[in-house]
Amino acid sequence: MSQSLTLNKISKFMGLGFISTLKDLFSGNLGKQDYLKILRKFIVPILSIFLFIGIWHLGAKALYNKEAEFKIEKALTEQGQAAADALKACIASGDISCQPNTLPSPSQVWASYKSLLDDHFLIRADKLAFKEKTAALNEKRVAEGKDPIVYTGRPSFVDQIFRSLKTVFAGFFLALLIAVPLGIFIGLSPTLKSAFNWFIQIFKPVSPVVWYLLVFMIVKTLLIDSSEDSSFTISFISVGLCSMWATLVNTAMGVSTVDKDYINVAKVLKLGPFQKVFKVVLPSSLPLIFTGLKITLSVAWMVLIAIELLAQSPGLGLFVWEEFQNGANDSNAKIIVAMFVIGIIGFLLDRLMLFIQNTVSFDKTDAI
Repeated sequence: MSQSLTLNKISKFMGLGFISTLKDLFSGNLGKQDYLKILRKFIVPILSIFLFIGIWHLGAKALYNKEAEFKIEKALTEQGQAAADALKACIASGDISCQPNTLPSPSQVWASYKSLLDDHFLIRADKLAFKEKTAALNEKRVAEGKDPIVYTGRPSFVDQIFRSLKTVFAGFFLALLIAVPLGIFIGLSPTLKSAFNWFIQIFKPVSPVVWYLLVFMIVKTLLIDSSEDSSFTISFISVGLCSMWATLVNTAMGVSTVDKDYINVAKVLKLGPFQKVFKVVLPSSLPLIFTGLKITLSVAWMVLIAIELLAQSPGLGLFVWEEFQNGANDSNAKIIVAMFVIGIIGFLLDRLMLFIQNTVSFDKTDAI
């Protein structure tokens, strides 16, 4: 029984309702409609994945052949038949030094993923060795009131993922702390709504690049005497300011549209302002507030890449830019790996918000 409940919770959290149906498949309790449901929600998605990989493979192969032919033709024109034949043989041999650098195939992306993972384990081993080597010295330095010696080697791909997650959650909570209280005040007061409307309409569409520049101007001055790296601070504040607008608008709308009967009941019960907000207004507004929070988290994750690139913060944004600048034969494949990682994490963040919403709100929402 407990296993069944756990399975249902996982299915709802991930938006994979077909898992429960698959469980019934093996118990023989399915009718015709259930089989059609399995076909639609399980078989069709799997087939579409294989179709996507097949189209990707064929497209990558066509682009590879096109660029290979161009390189051989160019060698023939500029250097002669012997050079063209040599280049053609080199490409056919699979030598990495002469391969066309175009859209990578699925197998190349998978190989780059494994390479990045192996690199992470090597860097982690180096970090552990460094920590053991400096443990006694750092203990002595801390006792003397000095800062410990820290590892300054390059971060791995996994380290950069966690840095990006840290930045996006810090920015998200900053957006929440600003947008929800302000949205409540605006929703409760038509006067404040009129006062802030121009501010929201002007600053809501501002580009992440502009927000980054504004934050950079302010933070670099405030931390001018600090020796600490300000890239994280600049990044998460920029992310928060870029992404808070959906939560602000939805919170204000949710609060302003609370059923008047609820407000009248609060008056009859003589609830104070804070009691009215926390016992009547917020519970009624939660569905719209969480819709705003989901959009905010999605926007935060999207703008993060550009902001990390500009701030030189060692996260996924900087990783993608450095690989693009690197131009190595496997750089394109690593960029595609990062693209899939960004997409998968974005999907999981959306499901996390949906799970929290369905946990705390009376209005249950199905995953899309």
